[in-house]
Amino acid sequence: MTGGCDAVVAGAGPAGSVAALCLARAGHRVLLLDPGPGEHPAAGPAGPGDRPARPAEPTESAEPAATSATADSDGPPRDLPRHRPRAAAPYRIGETLPPAARPLLRDLGLLAALGADGHLPCTGTEAAWGSGELYERGNVLDPHGPGWHLDRVRFDAFLRGAAVDAGARPVCGVAVRRIGQPGAWRLVVRERGEERELPCAWVVDATGRRAVIARHGAVRLRQDRLVAAYAVLPGPAPADQDLRTLVEAASDGWWYTARVPAGRLVAHLTDLDLADPRLRTAAGFLERAARTRHVRTRLDGYAAGRRPDLRWAPAHGQRLAPPAGPGWVAAGDAALACDPLSSQGILTALHTGVRAARAVDRCLRGGFRGDEDALAEYCSFVDGVAARYLTHHARAYADERRWPSAPFWARRRPVVVPGLASGAFTQVETML
Repeated sequence: MTGGCDAVVAGAGPAGSVAALCLARAGHRVLLLDPGPGEHPAAGPAGPGDRPARPAEPTESAEPAATSATADSDGPPRDLPRHRPRAAAPYRIGETLPPAARPLLRDLGLLAALGADGHLPCTGTEAAWGSGELYERGNVLDPHGPGWHLDRVRFDAFLRGAAVDAGARPVCGVAVRRIGQPGAWRLVVRERGEERELPCAWVVDATGRRAVIARHGAVRLRQDRLVAAYAVLPGPAPADQDLRTLVEAASDGWWYTARVPAGRLVAHLTDLDLADPRLRTAAGFLERAARTRHVRTRLDGYAAGRRPDLRWAPAHGQRLAPPAGPGWVAAGDAALACDPLSSQGILTALHTGVRAARAVDRCLRGGFRGDEDALAEYCSFVDGVAARYLTHHARAYADERRWPSAPFWARRRPVVVPGLASGAFTQVETML
């Protein structure tokens, strides 16, 4: 233990807030690092939201509910609008929380308060996947009940508030790097252009796909270059009472739409290099959405005179190997980010946040004795989640066979490579 604190949790999305919550409840001195206005979780000060530039990277991934299972690409082309940072955006993508989250939220003592926080229920999924016709997968028979379409800004604030109520101390700023040695780290933090150091024994990296702290002791493995272009149509329209998510495959990717508290979300998922130039503008995006067979039917009744803000987010699957090491643990997207088709991003973030806190707690109580076992157990947990995710990912994309020669789908066609699963994390970026 240092004279500063036991742990700094870098990033206050779902994974970071839950990790801070659990560590504080375990009696540890915890700092929860969260960017303030004008700061970006991983890249420092952000520029104007409507300036053509590379998009900033969100802390957690986008995730619609999906069909069979269950966006650090380099971002969309540089001349596409950038994704605004959290403090400047009224809406954050990544809104689906599946029913399987209920037991975990109940164990954390958060379920009742979440239910009273104004989020919409998600009653199931309709999908045109593998066929032009819609089929439905509802939550009626799910033993946990319905999921949620979240107001992510409100949900993230709810989790941060729970962490602070438990005793975590909020600190404004963004993580830049760590210096020192395990057990005596100094985390360099930037706030409003100035840097300072936070001494701590452990660091939990919850900074999203960029894994700002953890990547210096690991490699980042990436599936593809999937990105999401999305907009929220303000509303809701009085006639729009459909609380299901609709997923529709297309030749160049796929679309989804869902009712959210702010209105109706519409998103198009495709590879970075395949992005249609028309997606550069809100008008072009809506024109493309109007050409879909099913998604367009959910847009009737929303204001046509006001162009929604068009935003972008990375959506590719990614993992960190290893997700933990001496004095540090990665959680959320920093450890494992999922393709939005899985609808598992927030759920995985919550689980990794809890497990990361458990590992750090064991290490702190053992005074660095037994660290290897605690970290190995956490790494094994993340490995298991990643293996299941890859299996479901391959199965889901294999179900769509209508455009076998289209680049988007050809890239996701099952391949037989000894020792390598289809859709595996094969693109490696080494960070030393």
